Amino acid sequence: MKRRIVAGLLAALMVTGLMAGCGNGASDAGTAADAGTQADAGTQTEAPAEAEDAQASEAGNETADASASGDFTGADPQLEKHIKILTIWAEDNDNGILLNKMCEKYQAEVNPNFTWEYEMVAADNLQQKIATLAASNDLPDMFAYEAGTPLMTLVEADKIVNLSQELEKIGAMSYLNEGAVNLMKGLAGTSDLYDLPLGLNAEGFWYNKALFEQAGCEVPKTWDDFEAVLEKLDAAGIQPLSTGGADKWLATRLINAYAVRTCGNDIMTKAANGEVPYTDAGLVAAADKLQEWSQKGYFGEGVTTVDANTAGSMLMSGKAAIFYNGSWFTQNLADESQNPAGKDGIGFFNIPVADESVSSATSYSMNCGNILALDKGKYDDGTAWFLKYFCENMGDLAMNELSSVKGYTYSVQAEDMDPYTLMVLDAINESTEGFGWWEAKMSSEVSKTAQENVQPLLNGDMTGQEYMQSIQDVFDNQ
Repeated sequence: MKRRIVAGLLAALMVTGLMAGCGNGASDAGTAADAGTQADAGTQTEAPAEAEDAQASEAGNETADASASGDFTGADPQLEKHIKILTIWAEDNDNGILLNKMCEKYQAEVNPNFTWEYEMVAADNLQQKIATLAASNDLPDMFAYEAGTPLMTLVEADKIVNLSQELEKIGAMSYLNEGAVNLMKGLAGTSDLYDLPLGLNAEGFWYNKALFEQAGCEVPKTWDDFEAVLEKLDAAGIQPLSTGGADKWLATRLINAYAVRTCGNDIMTKAANGEVPYTDAGLVAAADKLQEWSQKGYFGEGVTTVDANTAGSMLMSGKAAIFYNGSWFTQNLADESQNPAGKDGIGFFNIPVADESVSSATSYSMNCGNILALDKGKYDDGTAWFLKYFCENMGDLAMNELSSVKGYTYSVQAEDMDPYTLMVLDAINESTEGFGWWEAKMSSEVSKTAQENVQPLLNGDMTGQEYMQSIQDVFDNQ
């Protein structure tokens, strides 16, 4: 399998899909699947005080020319550079592994004068943390953030690096997957790129093959088939679904699944643009569907206390039959210590269709996960050389370390890939159109309300109408 296997197709589908208004995370994965809750700073020693003072001074100069100025065609000049990285991943989990290994490799193999410090914040606190740091002109050199609307606030405030310009200057643009680039531009609604991908994800339903066989279930193609599978699993004494209700965003993904298949791929864009209200009957029905499944016991007990990691483990260990998640889940599936189902025990299917004329079977929810942005005030030649190395090597590092596609080109061949990674690539290759997740086009306040109130919806403390009205109320008061 060649480095650019999905670039052309994804470029086409994202231009026609997301850029036309069908456009993460966190979530949202948007939000990352494994965000932690404790701060963890300082994997490397602090930079000298003089360097810190220089950085602070540079950050305070809003009119500073932040672009790199050197010649990047030769060998790395091993400039002295200390960077700060802020993310929502623990150092030993998910993208935290990749970011720290990238820094370690760059320091060991290229530039011994490079140092870094790594800080983690809870995903729920990320936007507030970045807003505070931006207001004081003290953004980290590199930081995780949410693609689309949240990122645009930093673009409009001229706080982050225009990566279209800088990646061309340092000769690294060709190492980003074209589809990922178009996806991120489409989510932000910009002609230039301002963020780096940390995933190239198709979303859908992962299922436990042994539990399907036990209940006599086939992979559903239509939404009616899907509902029948859920009923059949339940009748067989098998928990049909697991979801990370404690993390909230996985539950809103399920509302989105029904909304898109019954109302169209662009329904959430229309709502965000004010073309249809969030209280539209189709969107209320989608919220009602999530509550219906909860009331039927399809999620088991304590759905709002189950986090994403536990929900995934329930699938792999045979405690639940179906788990909605993205292709980033392959890193869990490929880990034998996490996945007792083995290399062929878990399957994948796209969101079943309700009406092909409304939303087709080859359209997928797609995203680039939480992204990375770079502070414009601190960006200099030292950062640029690290960025060049980062882009050149992230594709292979992600494949080799986590068996995952991160939106960069790679040289790993098909025969050397994990079976679950190949399964994901097959899904991406099948895609003809992409659409975003529930909160993709929402403002931060609307998104916060949508996620906070999904737990009362699951618990029956709010009706679908009340849930959607709460979103509409915040939208109206923006």
